[in-house]
Amino acid sequence: MRYGVLFGGRSFEHEISIVSAIALKELIEGVFLFLDEEHEWYLIEPRALKADLFIKGEYKKMPKVQLQKGGFYLKGLLGSKKVEMDMALNLIHGAEGEDGHIAALLDFYQIPYIGPRVEASVMGFNKLLTKLYAKEVGCAVLPYQLLRRGEPVELRFAFPVILKPVRLGSSIGLAVAKNKEELDYGLDVAFEFDEEVLIEPFIEGIDEYNLAGCKTQEFCFSRIEKVQKGSLLDFEQKYMDFARDEVAGADLPSDLQEKMKDSFAKIYDPLFLGALVRMDFFIHEDKVYLNEINAVPGSLANYLFDDFQSVLERLATHLPKSRKIPIEYRYISSISAKK
Repeated sequence: MRYGVLFGGRSFEHEISIVSAIALKELIEGVFLFLDEEHEWYLIEPRALKADLFIKGEYKKMPKVQLQKGGFYLKGLLGSKKVEMDMALNLIHGAEGEDGHIAALLDFYQIPYIGPRVEASVMGFNKLLTKLYAKEVGCAVLPYQLLRRGEPVELRFAFPVILKPVRLGSSIGLAVAKNKEELDYGLDVAFEFDEEVLIEPFIEGIDEYNLAGCKTQEFCFSRIEKVQKGSLLDFEQKYMDFARDEVAGADLPSDLQEKMKDSFAKIYDPLFLGALVRMDFFIHEDKVYLNEINAVPGSLANYLFDDFQSVLERLATHLPKSRKIPIEYRYISSISAKK
């Protein structure tokens, strides 16, 4: 299977997407298609995919490509040439990649792809919508309140609390506030990234776990990873180890593992069909809570799988099919016939 890996994008997580692409280049066969901040696409050969290429702006010397029906195309003097790939793989984190923009483009141009579809992207990218959806399908979430910019702060929880921009991932803008001064500062930081912030009670010592997976003929789950962290899983802890080796499975009772997988399945099917996602869960007093959904996880969480390539290939053959709507002009024909 030859993939066209899409990465970059115009978001706060642009650099994380580049790190993800570098981490995957040795694991999958294909080409890499970089979307820069000006919304120009560039074809990057795997051997050229290094950090300096982007730091120094050298990627602009690479061939530009354009989206057309059915794929990406290189323009030449004698016409356009299609970039050879079997399907696209969405590796654009954050805005554009996870909010539905890229999914909509790929759907519109009829390009097969691995990644969340539009509806899943919109829901998974917004932490408030994620909580509402999780509760609707029967999965527990921690209590929360929504605060919009300019609203008076009437805290519903005792300190400490955790602050999260509603539409942002990668732990950017995340903060724990233990008093009023830290709350005010944390909100100032969070509102730099979003117009809305979620506030949750911060539970000291709560256990956090990661579970990745997808559905083909049946569910394929990764190992469950227990997150090793201090009081807060910050950006550096979460993303500076993309090149890590496979992790050991968490030492977790089988009944809690099954509860976690059951929650994953309820949330995933059917909304996230066609995507390899990672869901982050809390366990507190033997109860499983959904924390968040990573619809395009860092380096596609490859380190959590025993045979990542095989999982990806199976998923590539079980993508959701678009419904073909026949356009027959019966209605306007009947109107015309009556005139």
